[in-house]
Order: sequence, then structure tokens, then C-alpha cells
Amino acid sequence: MTSVFSAIIAGQLPGRFVWEDDEFVGFLTIAPVTPGHTLVVPREEIDHWQDVDPGTFARLTGVAQQIGRAVRAAWDAPRAGLLIAGLEVPHLHVHVFPAFELSDFDLSAADPNPSAASLDEAQTKITRALRDLGCGANVPG
Repeated sequence: MTSVFSAIIAGQLPGRFVWEDDEFVGFLTIAPVTPGHTLVVPREEIDHWQDVDPGTFARLTGVAQQIGRAVRAAWDAPRAGLLIAGLEVPHLHVHVFPAFELSDFDLSAADPNPSAASLDEAQTKITRALRDLGCGANVPG
């Protein structure tokens, strides 16, 4: 069965993309813990992070690192959070978000109904920061 992330990647469901390359995408989550909360997802459907080959995992975290730099810069955050939970969708994904305090790492405290305007603004801020960091080739649009 196709995961909801595969449907987003294929354009069957909407997504606010901030990163695209041949192996991975980054798009905003619809339930952010902080504004700018982005999911980094392999195009290939892989369920458990322990099952991915080490090279792919290294490239995935490399993309997450670039997005982490962008969200820190865009929100002037002291840290970028990185989490792998895997309980929400059975398709490997890494959560990257601006982190200001330890409670920002609590996925159960995510905003279930962010406004479309806040998500659009976050997408703009991240893509601008990625371009400023020299990652423009991977920024969609």
C-alpha cells in the first residue's frame, strides 16, 4: 500500500515542498511543533530507519542538516531539532524544526491546525534561507 508520503511526493496530495532531489524531499508537516517544522523523506518507501542502508541514511541526514541550518537561520533559533519517530506514517522520515526549548521536542504538543498562511510563510522563509545557504538547486520552484 502506498504511504501518504508517497502520495504527497507523487503530487496526489498537496505538500509545501522546500527541498527536492533525486532521492529525498523536504516538505512542511501539517502538524508543526514550531513554525518551520519540516519532514525529510526518502522517495523510496522504507519503513524502519534501521533497515535503510548506511549510505542512504547518511545522505538523508545530510539533507536534514542543510534544512536544519536553514530553519535555524530563518527563525534565529539557538538549535535545530532532529527527531525520528516513525509511528505516525510507515515511511521513513526525519523531523527537522527550529528549537528554542526542550519542550519543542514533544511531538504530542504539535499544532494540529496551523493556518495556511503560517505554513506558506514558513515555506517562504525556509526556501529563502536554503537559497542563501547555497542550496538553491534543490529548492523547488
